[in-house]
Amino acid sequence: MTAKLRLRPLRSSDEQAARAAHDALGAEGFPFLLDYTPGEPWDDYVSRREQNSRGERLPERWVRSSFLAATVAQELVGRASIRHTLSPWLESYGGHIGYAVVPGRRGRGHAKEILRQSLVIARSVGVQDVLIFCAVENIASARVIEACGGEFEAVTPGPEPGTRQRRYWIR
Repeated sequence: MTAKLRLRPLRSSDEQAARAAHDALGAEGFPFLLDYTPGEPWDDYVSRREQNSRGERLPERWVRSSFLAATVAQELVGRASIRHTLSPWLESYGGHIGYAVVPGRRGRGHAKEILRQSLVIARSVGVQDVLIFCAVENIASARVIEACGGEFEAVTPGPEPGTRQRRYWIR
């Protein structure tokens, strides 16, 4: 059960687990760590994520966001990125919330709990109507979004040429 899942900011002590998660998800074509440069000093990366949560040092197309580690019993099982506002790019491709679960930790309800907690955080920063996307072929993610109240709007082009995504609103 995911009752013990906790979303929290990245820490210096997360380096090994986060880099391993980044490599594992990268093999699937999905980034775990956003805007991460291999070889970047870990504490610099953690500091940038903290600054981004305050709206500082934002990369191009980025908005103020909270990047949070999802842990169960101190083990890193996933992550959430909660955007406080939307840019034109996020309106078309990224939405307010992005989440991921580490391979090997899937199928245990973690994604649903990450999204549920992310919705609480999004609402606490003033986001009432939450836009969220998932790849068309990611049926598991579509089920998670729908279980958390997602209302399917449309299939739209994805961020990469030839990809398609499902667009949902959670009100």
